[in-house]
This record gives sequence, structure tokens and C-alpha cells, in this order.
Amino acid sequence: MVLVANHNEKDGSANGTLVDFRGNPVDKSRTGGWLGAGLILGSELSERICVMGLSMNLVTYLVGDLHLPSSDSANIVTNFMGTLNLLALLGGFLADAKLGRYATIAIFGSIAAVGVTLLTLATSIPSMKPPVCDSRSKGHCIEASGQQLALLFAALYTIALGCGGIKSSVSGFGSDQFDSSNPKENKAMIYFFNRFYFCISLGSLFAVTVLVYIQDNVGRGWGYGISAGAMVIAVAVLLGGTSLYRFKKPEGSPLTIIWRVLILAWRKRKLSYPSDPGFLNEYHNAKVPHTKMLRCFDKAAILDEYTAAKENRNNPWIVSTVTQVEEVKMVLKLIPIWSTCILFWTVYSQMNTFSIEQATFMNREVGKFGIPAGSFSVFLFISILLFTSINERVTVPIARKITGNRQGLTSLQRVGIGLILSIAGMIAAAIVEKQRRENAVKHSYSIRAFWLIPQFFIVGAGEAFAYVGQLEFFIREAPEGMKSMSTGLFLTTLSMGFFISSLLVSLVHKVTNASWLKSNLNNGRLDYFYWMLAVLGIINYLVFLVFSMRHQYKVQNLSGLEDSEEELKNWTDTTIANTKKNPDAAEKEEV
Repeated sequence: MVLVANHNEKDGSANGTLVDFRGNPVDKSRTGGWLGAGLILGSELSERICVMGLSMNLVTYLVGDLHLPSSDSANIVTNFMGTLNLLALLGGFLADAKLGRYATIAIFGSIAAVGVTLLTLATSIPSMKPPVCDSRSKGHCIEASGQQLALLFAALYTIALGCGGIKSSVSGFGSDQFDSSNPKENKAMIYFFNRFYFCISLGSLFAVTVLVYIQDNVGRGWGYGISAGAMVIAVAVLLGGTSLYRFKKPEGSPLTIIWRVLILAWRKRKLSYPSDPGFLNEYHNAKVPHTKMLRCFDKAAILDEYTAAKENRNNPWIVSTVTQVEEVKMVLKLIPIWSTCILFWTVYSQMNTFSIEQATFMNREVGKFGIPAGSFSVFLFISILLFTSINERVTVPIARKITGNRQGLTSLQRVGIGLILSIAGMIAAAIVEKQRRENAVKHSYSIRAFWLIPQFFIVGAGEAFAYVGQLEFFIREAPEGMKSMSTGLFLTTLSMGFFISSLLVSLVHKVTNASWLKSNLNNGRLDYFYWMLAVLGIINYLVFLVFSMRHQYKVQNLSGLEDSEEELKNWTDTTIANTKKNPDAAEKEEV
């Protein structure tokens, strides 16, 4: 009976207002599911190829070709990545308020393609680079001028704008292709988040191997040109699958709703609470159950003598509804967890900067072949791919049997595991750096760069847990109409992590009188910096435990049916096959 109801319900009411590309109620046998989600994953795959192919090897271009100081080069990379993730909020706002997720991905994907094209030009035109260092200058090279850097920065922040807009909407648009009220589609959505991150890691792996090699050995223009081509193809594929998607109509600016509730709650702060919450505005018609949490915001929905009039009840600037108040509460509930996720990405940013810098001071030779320093991050992404697969095929099924939870591991449990592994990664990095420095200083010996594998591997494993857990947490716990904004909120944890890394580097540089972090790592104490991050990670984890134990998960509209993984795969394959053979019969057969 549940399956019959779900499949006959073509208006998508379970997930909000879902329509096809013509604006008609969706036919779930012909739209959504893995048919649409698979094409959407291609957009994220191309975005990763673009961003990681740029960020992981940009510092070597800034130091080696533009002759900028290593500290300034590292800050350029972290500021670029921080800005990119911060701009995800803008993309999320536009998607939820006006454009919708599909249009947001298409528009910002085009902007990203323009940005990478500009970067290709900036790195290919000879006049955009300073003269090659003269061997007689004993290391003193002419730095790139402001004019030469202008096109580079214009390209970087155009890419940041475009990719930021994509990141905020891809995961939300992908999850829109599954009906959470249908047990099988809801279970498929759980796997979507893992496969979404698998595509991220696959694109990153391609970028740090193939693209980095092309950039270093063939030319920057060729490497970035491939990224530009990937973005163009991704936009074309997205547009080509328009008829296969389920679209959710934008429901207005979520920020406006938040501000209205906050303002009205402040204005009515002196009013007394009603004797029964049933007297709150639209209590009995609320789409979200009323809760006692953060009760002070309930005052925004209080009906006084002025707002009791029918015409005033419908004015959102005079009185809010219980639904609006509860949605704001749901967003505010995310803030404590959000704050404790930031430090993970501060640790992760070290994999892009100082870990790559470590590799330049180590023996990277394999026979006659010298491995580019930037390519050592391949071990980070191999670890991510490995643990993403293990989580889906081994960890989640085992955890599901032990806990009885459909998800296996809850989103916060995943985040917690990721935080623990980030601490372990910094401890491993500190130990390796101490050994590297002692061998270099005392014995004039460069140890093998493969000793960096443990820190890349451990942090990569942590990211496989933390990224999926955070993404799932922010999307599932957010109100239906604010998914893109909540994804943007999640991406700001990445942004803040990169910015805090820059801040910590500056503070440590000042407090220690530049004794810890030096351009020549042999003269500094980078291991102390890693130990500091490990200690901060332990403190952050303890705070996370307190917040996570107090968090109450949003009630999901789930059926009690439990299906095996094999049944899910059979259902997915059968649905795709039936849709291709006979779209009309597919729905009847499933019912």
C-alpha cells in the first residue's frame, strides 16, 4: 500500500512542489532517480577536475614561474579556496530564492568555464610572466608585477564565483531526484551522498595525477585548457538531460524568512506566551511540528489584538507562522555543529600547502623519474576513494546490523570519526616532519617523500567520513525550502577552515618571531605547528561531543520497510530498464 501511494502521487507533495521541465507534476517513472542523478554527478565531477587541478599545483606555478615568496603563494591558494567555498552561500541564496537549483548550476557552470578559459590565457601568454631567473643572480629573481598578476587574479576569482555557485546546488539538486517518502528511493538517496563524494574524489584523483603531470611537463595552458573543456562538457550534459530531472520550485528567499522571524520575535519579546501553543498563528496548519526548543522565537507567531485580524494574519511582516518559526529553529540548530566542523578543514588545508612544501624538501625520485611535489596528494584521494567504497559496501551494512539504524552510521557519527582521524593525521605529520628535519640538518640526508603517505592517507580517510557526514547532516536537517542555503552553510565550514589556516599561520609567525614557519623548512619547526593543530583538534572534538549528544535529529518521513542492498540494486536496474523499454508500463509494474 505504501508503494502504491507513493507511485500514484505524481505531484511530489512528499518532497514539496516537484515538477518536470515543462512545469507539470512529475511522472516519477520517467524522471528523477539514478537517471537524473547520474547526469548531475557529472557536473560535480567536472567542478572537481577544475578546482583540484588548479589548487593542488598552483603554489608551484606561483613560486616557480611568477617568483612569489612561498608564504604569499600559500596564502593566495588558501584565500582562493576560502573565497570559493564562501561564495557557495551566494549560489545557495539565489537557488532557493529565485533561480532554482538547475538554473543556478547551469549559469554558474558557464561562469566557471569562462574563468578557466581566462586562466588558460593568463598562464599561456608570455607577457603575463616575469623573466626566467638568471642562474648568475644566485636565487634573486624578478617577481611578477601587479599588471601580470591582474589577469591571473581575475581568472581565479571568476572560477571561485562559478564553482562556488555550482557547489551549493549540485548535492541538493541530486537529492531532489529521490522521494524521501518512498522507502526504496530514500535508501537510494543515502547511497547518492556516498557516490556524490566518490565522484568528487575521482575528479580530484584525475586532477592531481594526469592534469598535474600535463601542467608540469607539457604546459600550464594545456592543463588548464583541459579543465575548461571539462566544464563546457559538463554544462552541455546537464542541459541535455533537462527532460529527465525533477525540479523543485524556489520558495522565496530563506534569508528573508529568517530575518522576519528574528525581527518579529524581538519586537514581541515583552508579550506573554499563550497558555497553549495551539493559539500560535497557523499552529494547526503547520507543515513542521511545533517544538519547545528555542521557545523565545515562538513569540514571532503570537497573535495579539492587532494581529488577530484576518488581514493581518496573512502579512508575514506582522506575524510569522509556526512553520516559519520552526524552520528558523531548524537552521539555528545547525550552528553549534557547524562551528565544530571548521577545524577539520583547517587540518585538511595543510595537505594543500605545507605537506606539498614538505615534499619539495624530500627525495621524490623513483628511478630516473622525479614525482612532482603536487602529485603526492594523489595518496589523499586514493584514501578517500578507498574508504568511500569501504564505507558503502562494508562499514554501513555492518553498522546497520549492529545499530538497527537504516543509515548504519548517523551523519554525526561519521563527522566524529572524521575529526578523530584528522587529529591522528596531524600527529603522524608531526612525527614525520621531525624525522625529516633531523635527517636533513644533522645528516644532510633527504628521506623518501613516501613517508608522507601516512598523513595523506589518514586525513583522506577522515575526509571520507567527515565530508559525507557533514553534507548529509546539513541537507537532511535543513528545512525543505532551504536545502541549497544549508549546503552553502556547510561549504562555509570549508571556507572558514582555509581562512583560519591563514590566520593561524600569521599568528604563529608573529608569536614565534618566524621561528616555526620558514620558507626553508630545515630552519623552522613545522612539526610544532602540526602538534598545535593536533591539540586544537582534541579540544574541538570534545566540544563536538557535547553538541552532538544534545542535538535532536529532524523527524524524517520514512517507512518502516527494510530492504536489502541487493533489493535496492535490483530495483534501480529494473526501473531504468523498464523506463527505457516502456515508460508507461514501468510505473504499473513497480506499483
